[in-house]
Amino acid sequence: MAGRRGSRFAGDRGLTARMVMTMFFIGLLYVVLVGVLLAVARGSWPLIVLLVGGLFVAQFWFSDSIAAYGMGARQVTREQAPELHGAVDRICALADMEKPKVAIADSDVPNAFATGRSEKTSMVCVTTGLLRRLEPEELDGVLAHEMSHVAHKDVAVMTIASFLGVLAGVITRVALWGGLARGGRGGNNQAGLLVMLIPLVSAVVYAVGFLLTRLLSRYRELSADRGAALLTGRPAALASALTKITGQMGRIPTRDLREAEPYNAFYFVPAFSSGTSMARLFSSHPTLEQRLEQLRKIGRELGRP
Repeated sequence: MAGRRGSRFAGDRGLTARMVMTMFFIGLLYVVLVGVLLAVARGSWPLIVLLVGGLFVAQFWFSDSIAAYGMGARQVTREQAPELHGAVDRICALADMEKPKVAIADSDVPNAFATGRSEKTSMVCVTTGLLRRLEPEELDGVLAHEMSHVAHKDVAVMTIASFLGVLAGVITRVALWGGLARGGRGGNNQAGLLVMLIPLVSAVVYAVGFLLTRLLSRYRELSADRGAALLTGRPAALASALTKITGQMGRIPTRDLREAEPYNAFYFVPAFSSGTSMARLFSSHPTLEQRLEQLRKIGRELGRP
């Protein structure tokens, strides 16, 4: 999981350990959730198996496409975006990676993201707002950051890890509306127990899964910053991009930021975040100060300002 064999992105054992730990606990929660469902709704086990299996397949195979569609990404050719393709080509050559699909999202929110289950299915997308605001060196840093996510495979891990929260939410809705309860054959007492127990277990599973993915998300952003800075050798350019994008966010209408907020875990910079300490605790990204300090340290190590 530390990165594609042959990729020149720096490996990160800390990221690998956190991904393995996250997947272990997510898998454990998944087993607990399904076990509770089967124990409480024995008469509905075919429906449970169908629901769980179908959602897993859909999430694993189509979540990247769904996320890209939700964020308005459209794939562009070299003729349509020659400068962007040229920048991606430079990073691919530096990293010795296969070229991902290249996309643009028509949004004034300056941001970028990567999706994909693997390097072969990966896509890197930037917004029109980002392209208007960044200099070429800054854009290179952002693209290297996103491709570091692909090389380290943490995009795939985040996609799979988020599945449990989606599953828990769907099951809660089904249980509350009585879908599974009606499938049981144990009478009103069992139906009542089902309606009370499943939402409770689902809520706990969702909360724990949410915290696990947030912890992984914050670390993986720092790891991608480090990988991009070391690959390009220009940590100052990435720091400049971070500062510029974060500063420009304050000029974007709140409505636009709220629309992008559900996808914050995939974005280069969170589209909307509160400054309160509680909000930072649950944030999908480290603070700007943490990211800039790490880049300053890397710059000193490389002998660059």
